[in-house]
Amino acid sequence: MKIILLIAMYLLVGSCANYEKFRQVTEEMEIPSKVFKADYNQAWQAVIQVMRKYDIAQQNQEAGFIKTRWMDNTLEVNFADAFGSSETVKAAKFKLVINVVKGYRGGREVSKVTVYKRQLVEQDFLQGWKEVTTDGIMEKTLLYRMERLIATDNKLKEIDRAKEKEQMENNSAPAAGATTPPAASGT
Repeated sequence: MKIILLIAMYLLVGSCANYEKFRQVTEEMEIPSKVFKADYNQAWQAVIQVMRKYDIAQQNQEAGFIKTRWMDNTLEVNFADAFGSSETVKAAKFKLVINVVKGYRGGREVSKVTVYKRQLVEQDFLQGWKEVTTDGIMEKTLLYRMERLIATDNKLKEIDRAKEKEQMENNSAPAAGATTPPAASGT
């Protein structure tokens, strides 16, 4: 009985410590996301189009996620840090995870896209890789590009609907000067 009680206390204390770490991370870093006025397929196509230039490791439309492989960005990190007080890094790499979720707002289908960037840096061989918080610029840029693609797609659909409506009105209106044929009398 004492062993079970000790194990329960250990798990309780350990889980509280994990929760505190999670709470601290979520308070410090908000994961960039955006809700688009687009159906799931339209949002997914925008995400795929934006992510074409990245090395995709996993992609699953049904689950709504895309994960890239680790990509080197040592030059970018060192350039950004050149104006700060920190010293240069030996190596840096990042990975992106994008989630697309379908939802409804006001009876209309919307899609929420979340972009999470995991950034690792290595100062020297002895320390190894260390995870650092991202500045959020890449994530917000990707969301902006997706937003522009969806807005362009919506505008093109609106133009097509207007053309169809105009064409239907032109087809249903009688031609100018045309007379209707007289009804046949059946006597």
